[in-house]
Amino acid sequence: MPRILSTNRGEVLIRRAVPSDSAAYRELRLEALKNHPTAFGADYEENLAHPPEYWEQRLKINDEKEVLFLAEHREKLVGMTGIFRSLSARSRHAGTVWGVYVRAGWRGSHIAEELIHECLEWAQQKGMVIARLGVAADNKPAIRCYERCGFTVYGTEAKSLYYQGRYVDEYLMHRSLEGG
Repeated sequence: MPRILSTNRGEVLIRRAVPSDSAAYRELRLEALKNHPTAFGADYEENLAHPPEYWEQRLKINDEKEVLFLAEHREKLVGMTGIFRSLSARSRHAGTVWGVYVRAGWRGSHIAEELIHECLEWAQQKGMVIARLGVAADNKPAIRCYERCGFTVYGTEAKSLYYQGRYVDEYLMHRSLEGG
């Protein structure tokens, strides 16, 4: 069910993505990849080359496997976050949060936290007991956000990404979904 988040810039609607969001989602995702290349494993140039059908298909989501939540203000997307799970019997107990992004002018309004909360609530409803994510070790604002959402660092993946001649380590974080 959609939620309204009150911010100092106005109300923000937090809702699930639908296939008709594909063009706006493409724009937001490409912005994220271009402006923060070391925050995501996906590549801007590769994603830019995808045809519209790719983005439409991307939003035809299997609700048992994944969900994408969007933050919207006055019919314009300002944030996004997704979570997916494996359908394998051995690993379906865990969810992986991905693609957390909030437009620069909206940061500090707790939009990312609300998007993550929605993902974790979905995961709990699906019977998952743990959520995980990876974050660039030098992305202090994101790390603080994830800590506020109850995540803790459990390891480091050295040289997780390579971009423009430098390696980026990634902290691996998790949060229990049991008992609340």
